[in-house]
Amino acid sequence: MSYTVETAARTAPAAVIVAIDGPSGTGKSSTSKAVAAKLGLSYLDTGAQYRAITWWMLNNGIDVTDPVAIADAAGKPVIVSGTDPSAPTITVDGIDASGPIRTQEVTSKVSAVSAVPEVRTLITELQRSIAKGAGLGIVVEGRDIGTTVLPDADLKIFLTASPEARAARRSGELKGADVSATREALLKRDAADSSRKTSPLAKADDAVEVDTSDLTLEQVIECVVTLVEGKRAAK
Repeated sequence: MSYTVETAARTAPAAVIVAIDGPSGTGKSSTSKAVAAKLGLSYLDTGAQYRAITWWMLNNGIDVTDPVAIADAAGKPVIVSGTDPSAPTITVDGIDASGPIRTQEVTSKVSAVSAVPEVRTLITELQRSIAKGAGLGIVVEGRDIGTTVLPDADLKIFLTASPEARAARRSGELKGADVSATREALLKRDAADSSRKTSPLAKADDAVEVDTSDLTLEQVIECVVTLVEGKRAAK
């Protein structure tokens, strides 16, 4: 049997761009990374990029309560995201920021920084360029991927979960944090992200909604993998 480039093209899986949106605590990151790894796709955590620029501003004395100061500084840091789902990385000006961006200080300030239009424009352009460069396809997770960043994504998924389920998961991640306080913090961030004027958290009209409240992580992953494989087969 002869094997040609044309044969290889026919047998290779179709490249697919998957947008996964939803609020914190719905399992976006764990699901996105696992699906990307299982299907041989690249992976991008867009929230990490907003955390990275927030961390840089805090470290460089930028007043993160001042939208004008944030806008003026937005173009200064160089943010580079690694897209290997088994070991995603993020650097700011060449410095590994994967740990520092997860501090409570950054978490409490990221909504305000990410609401500034100039920040969103710059980060959105970066995200689009990364997605465009992913030859085999990519899973991109965030809050405005299907609506703003990649409105032409092949598949859009919106993960949801009850506030109680989300708070329980997040407090577990934070090693015993108070569930009630965590729930209030999540709801406060939801309100901020959903009400901002530029690219608010929202479900795209053509997104598939998956409620993860009563599902295990493995069940959510399997559900999303099935959706992606169905989209691949249809291309």
